[in-house]
Formats: sequence, structure tokens, C-alpha cells
Amino acid sequence: MNILGIELRRSAALGAGLITVAVGAGALYVATGRWASGWMPLAMTIREYLLLLWPLALAAGAWQGRREHRAKVGELFATTARPRAQRMLPVLGAMAVTLAVAYLLVTVAGLGWIVTTAQHVPALNFTVVTIVGALSLIGAVWLGLGIGRMLPALVTAPVLAVAGVLLVFLSIVRTPDWLAAAISPVHGTAPFHDFQTIDNRVSGALAISMVALAATGLLLFVAGGWRARTAALVPVLLGFTVAVAVVPRDEDVLNWPVDPVARELVCTDDTPTVCVSRLHANVLEALTPLAREGLTALAKLPDAPTAVHEDTRGFMLDEDSSPGDGIVRIPVRIDKRGGLAHPATVVPEVVRGLGVPYDERCQHRNEVVERAAAYWLLNREPQSDVAVVPEVFYEEPVINAEAVTLWQGLRELSDDEALARVTAVRDALLTCADVTGILSESAR
Repeated sequence: MNILGIELRRSAALGAGLITVAVGAGALYVATGRWASGWMPLAMTIREYLLLLWPLALAAGAWQGRREHRAKVGELFATTARPRAQRMLPVLGAMAVTLAVAYLLVTVAGLGWIVTTAQHVPALNFTVVTIVGALSLIGAVWLGLGIGRMLPALVTAPVLAVAGVLLVFLSIVRTPDWLAAAISPVHGTAPFHDFQTIDNRVSGALAISMVALAATGLLLFVAGGWRARTAALVPVLLGFTVAVAVVPRDEDVLNWPVDPVARELVCTDDTPTVCVSRLHANVLEALTPLAREGLTALAKLPDAPTAVHEDTRGFMLDEDSSPGDGIVRIPVRIDKRGGLAHPATVVPEVVRGLGVPYDERCQHRNEVVERAAAYWLLNREPQSDVAVVPEVFYEEPVINAEAVTLWQGLRELSDDEALARVTAVRDALLTCADVTGILSESAR
């Protein structure tokens, strides 16, 4: 332990750990909105940042690996009776412990941000993803140690840093998904939907690769000749072969697997019912009055929806919803503090479409007519989606101008006549019929 303590103080281990914490935590807090919704988004975001941390660990190992050459004591140590491997173990241990602890500290820094808001804790998956991430840093730093000792030039570390970035990047954009999942610590971490996770089978395959990589780095670091260095390639080749053999081939499992528990709905005890996913359960209280305000506006229509659910389908989750199930489905957005983002959008999103979900098979949707009808129910002048929906950045001005004109025409009618026309629009949407002209002057 005394020797390990000396290595921690005098080697590059402590500096590498501090840089890892600074870069990792800094990257997290620059973009808290990407992971503030829960534990699993946090774990995946840190894994994604291995695009930066993994090359840094590789370079740190290479810098440390040339220490004997830099100090010109290689020949002196070679004459001692102490086995080479025994001399190298404290350095290996110091670098591994420091990088693993640094990765965990970055994770703790993220947990401190969401601990009061994130209610869904996928303990097993979160732990596995985090451990494999830390293991990948150990593999990188040990590989760097081996290469640095074998090629103790001053440029080795910076060259390896650049090569590490290219290696990680190209492994996820230039290789088949199944191969990238088996060898890249970054694959599968880009979020396609809120309920994404990393399958434990994929994590297992990657763990095999990272252990094999670490073993190769260790053998290169303690090798005494070219035969031993050549033999050091055996673990990584064998490990990659096994990882490729066991990694799943299903594209959904490799790229955007779903955590079914995170998608489960948590609902209010009273009515009208408002439900959100378990992942977003902390915003149910803030969302409920807004969702019910939207339902109150829709209640002017006969057979109006009576519940609001979070739309848990999302990108890459192809599931149809029944247009006649009495439920309005809306997206739930989380802000950088883990609370409800853009609350002003909730009521318009409940009422838009008059409670009829969008169906790409229906070719007669008319944004102008639907907006005018929805805002008549809200008793507000229509607004452009650019001012309402955060994801919309541009809209043709004529769309809202025409919607305002139709809305003004509805306001000139009696309430019964206007409601009849809005109801006719809703009924046409339910049957995928053309709604153009239903609100116009000629439809009187």
C-alpha cells in the first residue's frame, strides 16, 4: 500500500484523474438538459462523453509509460533481481484505481444534480452501464501504458489521443452496429427516445472487449522482448472474437432498447385522469392542472376525451394509438433542473388536433382549419407554432394568418353554430375525411 501511495503521488495517475473529473463533470454541466430526466439518461450521457475521456486516458497511460525512458533508468532497473511484472504492478494499480474513481466521481457529480427529482432508479442497468464505462477507462489507460513503454517518444501520447478520438468515432460510424456494440464504449449512448437504455447483453459483450484490451495493455507494459509483445496481442484478439460472438444482432436491442418500467404510466388518483411515465413521475403534479385545463376546453365537444397521457411512443417506438379511446397523448418535456419544461405549451398541445391523434395514413389533415378550431375552443387568438412548440423554429406566416381569419369568422357566429362546425371538423378528423372548407364562409 505504501508503494501504491507513492505511485499515486509521483506518477501521472492523480493528474489524469483530475483531468478526467474536470472534463467529464464540465461536459455534463454544460448540457444538463440532456440527462436531467433520470439516472439512465445520466449514465448514458457519461458513456457518450467517453468520446473525450477514453482518448485522454489512452494518452495519460502513454505519458506514464515512458517514465523509465524519460528518467533514463531502464537499464538500471533491468539489472535488479526484482521481477519486471512485480515492479510494474503499483503503476498499473495506481492508474486503474485513479481513472475508475474519477469516472465514478463524474457520475456522483451528475447524481447530485438529479437526486431530488429523478424518481425512477433502474439500479441494475445503471450499475452495469457505469461499471462498464469505468472498465473501459482502465482498458484505455493500460493500453496506453503498454504502448508508451514500447514507443517512448515524446509524441506518442498526443498521437494516441488523436488516434483514440478517431478510433472511437470511426468505430460507431464506419462499422456494422453489432461490431460497434462489441468494441466501442460509446455505441448505443446517443438518445433516440427518453426511455432508452443499454441492453445488459450488449454491456456484457463490451465488458469482455475492455477486459481483453486491458490484458493486452498489461502484457505490453511488462513484456521484456518482442516475443512477449507479440503474445500480448492474443488476449485482445481472443476477447474481441468472443465479444463479437455473444453480442446481439437485433437492431432494436443494439441501438435503441426500451426500459419498459420507465415507460409505465403513473396516474392521478382523481379525475380527469392525467398520466405520465414513471421516468417523468416528478412532473405529474405540475402537469395535472394544465392538462385538465386543456380537457376542459375539449369538453365543449360531444364525446370529448376524458384523460391526458404522456405520449410514451416517441422516436423509433412505432406503436399506434386508437383515435377513439378517449385519451389525448402529449409529449412531456423535462427542463435542465429535472422539472416540467415549457409549461405554456401543455394546454395548446392538449387541444390541438381537437383530441384526434395525428395519423400519417390520413392525407387530409389541414393545419389551418385545425388550429382555428382548437383556438376557438381555447377562446384565444391562434398563435404560430413557432411561439408555442419548442421544436418548431420556422413556419410560413400565411398559415397562422389564415387560421386567424377562420377563427374570427367562428367568433362572428353564434356559439351553437360555431360549436357545430368545430364538431364537424373533429368528426371529419376521426374518419380521415377532408376538413377543408368546414369552417369557411361557404359552409354556412
